[in-house]
Amino acid sequence: MEKYAYNDIGRPNVLIPYFLISLSSQYPFYPYIPISLLCAILKDQFMGSLTVKDVTDHLESFAPQAYQESYDNSGLLTGNPSQEVTGILISLDCTEPVVAEAIERKCNLIVAHHPIIFRGLKKLTGSSYVERTVMKAIRSGIAIYAIHTNLDNVHTGVNRKICEKIGLVNLRILAPKADVLTKLVTFIPTQHAGDVLSALYAAGAGQIGNYENCSFSVEGRGTFKPNEKANPVIGERMVQEVVEETRVEVILPLHAQSRVLQALKSAHPYEEVAFYLTDLKNPNQEVGSGMIGELDEPLEPSDFLKRLKKSMDLKVIRHTRLLDQPVKKVAVCGGSGSFLLPHARKAGAQVYISADFKYHEFFDAEDQIIIADIGHYESEVYTKELLGEVLTKKFPTFAINFSGTVTNPISYL
Repeated sequence: MEKYAYNDIGRPNVLIPYFLISLSSQYPFYPYIPISLLCAILKDQFMGSLTVKDVTDHLESFAPQAYQESYDNSGLLTGNPSQEVTGILISLDCTEPVVAEAIERKCNLIVAHHPIIFRGLKKLTGSSYVERTVMKAIRSGIAIYAIHTNLDNVHTGVNRKICEKIGLVNLRILAPKADVLTKLVTFIPTQHAGDVLSALYAAGAGQIGNYENCSFSVEGRGTFKPNEKANPVIGERMVQEVVEETRVEVILPLHAQSRVLQALKSAHPYEEVAFYLTDLKNPNQEVGSGMIGELDEPLEPSDFLKRLKKSMDLKVIRHTRLLDQPVKKVAVCGGSGSFLLPHARKAGAQVYISADFKYHEFFDAEDQIIIADIGHYESEVYTKELLGEVLTKKFPTFAINFSGTVTNPISYL
């Protein structure tokens, strides 16, 4: 059992284990320690200071910015990366009421899914809700961080959360993304190959789907002749050398390239490391748009839609004609996902769940699949839960606040 301990200005910065507070029944001096002092002691002991950069670095390790779409604007939108965090507020959108809520709850970092600054701002005069929101955040010293299509595109992101809510299993990316992988080839003295490979794996290389530490190696001979300025680990200056070497090949995410190369150069024994990189067209099965999965047991279409409405807490579902076949395979895409309908049909899904379908796009189902448009806000609102889980796991003693402001701009009569 745990309780929040509030400091003297009323914000739940630190999650205090209940057993520490209950020590007052065993040790008489505990009642005389102000709770604000206990908060400060435990914060220093278990956390230290937490900066905006600490939080955003962790979020980007989960959903790298390299995976956002070219049109997107994820990342830190306002604020100083080195600023100490007093509280985190998680919201689907960042609007003026959300900033006001952050001020009231003493949170100086808002983590939102949708970026409030999406198109370029050429002036800040308060003439639009975007400008007013940004101005209010800056005046109040509140940092705003957006984690948008990069969170959509990771296999543990927005779409997996939807799948979990509706009970799908055997999940995979619906439209895997290409051009996000590269291949590293390097040559290592055979006796050092194991150590260098371990360093490459630790830096993020060698991951293929559910398999890690993947590589290909072949033995050969390397030749080199150090000049008079060299400082060779093996051999002597101005003497031709022949060394038993292992050619190693590993695949890595493009965004991890600099980190992996740094690990290679640190672990490799040679003064000059021979390597080359090749960008790959291979789709990365861990990154891409949408997700598809299966129900444990098939359901009649009407029963599935009722289950969907209940599990996602929906007011309404706009859908195409129900088909005369059970629903087993279901595709999903949080937000505006009409562009993935052909992928859902090709994958054999009986239902495609997404949002923002236009009138004529419903005809594209062609009685081959059921389109279930559940609304943009409704399809992504549980992203707040996802972000809360990601941050709480990393910073377990820091209280993560969920915004109570409903930012859905659409009402239903």
